[in-house]
Amino acid sequence: MNDTPDPEEDNVVQQVPLSWHSGDMPYSEEFGDFYYSKADGRAECRHVFLAANGLPERFAGKQHFVIAELGFGTGLNFIETWAQWEAAAPAGSRLEFHSFELRLLGRDEIQRALAAWPDLSEKSGELTSRWPKQPAGDIQIDFECQDKSLRLHIHSGLALEKLTAANFAADAWFLDGFSPARNPDMWSRDLMQAVADHTVVGGTFATYSAAGWVRRNLQTAGFKVEKRPGHTGKRDMSAGILTGPASKTADIAGSPQTLTV
Repeated sequence: MNDTPDPEEDNVVQQVPLSWHSGDMPYSEEFGDFYYSKADGRAECRHVFLAANGLPERFAGKQHFVIAELGFGTGLNFIETWAQWEAAAPAGSRLEFHSFELRLLGRDEIQRALAAWPDLSEKSGELTSRWPKQPAGDIQIDFECQDKSLRLHIHSGLALEKLTAANFAADAWFLDGFSPARNPDMWSRDLMQAVADHTVVGGTFATYSAAGWVRRNLQTAGFKVEKRPGHTGKRDMSAGILTGPASKTADIAGSPQTLTV
């Protein structure tokens, strides 16, 4: 895929209904929710998605690690995970990061949101330099990481539809869609079952949500679920492990378009 959009394609790219609040906080007008914690999105990523999945410690013990995420948003979780994985994983390691997103942000929006963390600017710059100005469709990007390899897969579209068709088994999941009350489809029983179907036995998940119906959907799908202390200002969050057999354990397949520079 060329990162310069075709002028004719611009007519069909749907603009994301996005606004910016004080502190350059991106806010979804469609779902009535912020893209990350107003307290500190990066600290939330570390507490909820990394620590509750046993990361970065688990990176040291596995050469090929697969992470999947519901809700790519600004790419903050990906950038922070990349930094933690690069520091902890042994030489020769490979990380596959699959993310499912209905409304892809443009390059300028991602760049503006990630500017809040200057120490991540090198990796943020690599991401945005390869990101289409107005993206449409699935995206795949390979990053050079010294003696390691990293591949980002963006599955663009309805999460249930795209995940059902995908072929991978995740070691860890970041469930980071907008609030269940505002975006219930992203937490449905069918989607949580698809998450379980694309998880290795012993694989984990973590989410900022502690909504009872979300936890029940995850339990029904085969996860052992527990409440844990939430990030700043939030009493509880949820995390768990897949104790039942996974339906899909095949290696990654498919050939989405690859961006090159």
